[in-house]
Amino acid sequence: MFRIHFTIFSILALTLLPGTLAAQSRDSGEYVILNAQYGTERNHVDVTNRLRELARRDQRFHVNHDSMDADPEHGAAKALRVFARDANGREQMFEFVDGSVFDGAMFRSWGRADWGDASWNGGWNGRRGNDAGDYWILSAQYGSERRHVDVTNQLRDLARQDRVFKLSYRTFGDPDEGHAKSLRIFARGPDGQETMFEYQDNSVVDGSRFRGWGNGDWGDEHWNGGWNVRSDAGQFVILSAQYGNERHHVDVTNRLKELARQDRMFRLDYRTFGVDPDEGHGKSLRIYARGPNGREQMFEYRDGSWIDGAQFRGWGRGEWGDGQWSGRWEGEGRDRQ
Repeated sequence: MFRIHFTIFSILALTLLPGTLAAQSRDSGEYVILNAQYGTERNHVDVTNRLRELARRDQRFHVNHDSMDADPEHGAAKALRVFARDANGREQMFEFVDGSVFDGAMFRSWGRADWGDASWNGGWNGRRGNDAGDYWILSAQYGSERRHVDVTNQLRDLARQDRVFKLSYRTFGDPDEGHAKSLRIFARGPDGQETMFEYQDNSVVDGSRFRGWGNGDWGDEHWNGGWNVRSDAGQFVILSAQYGNERHHVDVTNRLKELARQDRMFRLDYRTFGVDPDEGHGKSLRIYARGPNGREQMFEYRDGSWIDGAQFRGWGRGEWGDGQWSGRWEGEGRDRQ
C-alpha cells in the first residue's frame, strides 16, 4: 500500500512540478512594481490595482483601454507605464504601447500581486520624490527683466498636481502686460552649483528634472536671488557707494543697501537717492568693491543707466559695506557703465 501511495504521490508531484516551477519562475523577476499609469502625457490614470487583478490571473494580455478598464483620453494613442525598483534600489520605467503584449515575468511576485507602493508619489514621467531629479528648486520668478514676481508658491501648487503645463501669462498672472515674459527656475545641482532654467511663454514646463517636484516641499525662503542670478553669488564685495560728481558727491552706501534688499534693478537719476549733490550738473554712482583677488575696483554708473547688483556678492542681503572705508571719489580702478 505504501508503495502505491508513494507512486501516486510521485506521479502527482512530477505532474505538478513544472507548473509550480513555472509559477515560481514567473514570480522571481528582477524588478518590484511600485506603480502603474495608463494614458498619455496629458491625461493618465493610476491603474496599479487593475494591474494587480490581471496579475492574479497570471496571464499575458494586450494593452488597450479594455484590458486597463480605463480610457483617459478617448481616440488618442495611449500606453501603460510600469514603474519598478531593481535589486540595486534604482527605479526604472517600462512602457507598453497600445496593442503590445504585456508579460509580467520580469517582475518579482507578479502572480501574487503583493507589490505596489501606496506612498509612491510619482506621475507620468516617474517618481517626483526626493530620490529623483538632479536639481533642487530654490526659487521661481515669472516676468521680464523689467518686471517680475516670485511665483515659487504657485509653482508648488502646480507641481503637487503633477502637472506638465504650457506656460502663458494666465499661468501666474501678467506682471508686464504686453511684453514677452518667461519663467525662471533657480535650482541647486548635484555638484552644489546653482543653475537657472528659463521657460519662455508657450513652452512646456515638465518638472521631471527637479528633485521632489510632486511633493512641492522644495524652495528656500532665505534665497535672496533676483532675476538674473542669486544675489550673493557675485564676484565683488561692495565697500562703499558715492553719488555725485568730482566737485560734489555724497556717501549713499546705506541707501543703496535699502534698494538692494528690495532686489531692485533700478534706473539711476537724481531722485534715486533722494539727494542732488550738484544740481544742474551731470552725476554718477560710483560703487567701490573688492574683487576675488583682493584688489579694489570702482564701477561707475551715469545718470540714466540701469543698476543691476548681479555682479556683487550678497547684494540682496545688503550686508556689505565697510564703515572704515576711507577711499576718495577717484577710487583705484574703474569700470564705467
